[in-house]
Amino acid sequence: QVQVVESGGGLAQAGGSLRLSCVASGRTRSNLALAWYRQCPGKEREFVVASHWTGVPTDYADFAKGRFTISRGNARNTVFLQMDNLTPEDTAVYFCAATVQYHLTSSRSDYTVWGRGTQVTVSS
Repeated sequence: QVQVVESGGGLAQAGGSLRLSCVASGRTRSNLALAWYRQCPGKEREFVVASHWTGVPTDYADFAKGRFTISRGNARNTVFLQMDNLTPEDTAVYFCAATVQYHLTSSRSDYTVWGRGTQVTVSS
């Protein structure tokens, strides 16, 4: 069994930054793809960014391009989400998701392991 745990959420002001972390543990495998999703208040969970199991390539949602950056740690079971120039519309619970496969995917249904999420609140 693989588990993922997110951390790093909190409160930020508009224009500020936050860095989220996700650590996968358990029976992790080398081809572990990791992604971030978020659920804004009153909305469906949506894709933010995905990372190939090697770290490259990556795939970003349009709203994340140029502001958010995903990176893998030296231990490939760790992924970070650097979020810059935050806006109140980025307020959401951010979820880390994992799947074992060799190709890059942004499809929610491909991800089989989900964390409990970390709250990000951006004030105006």
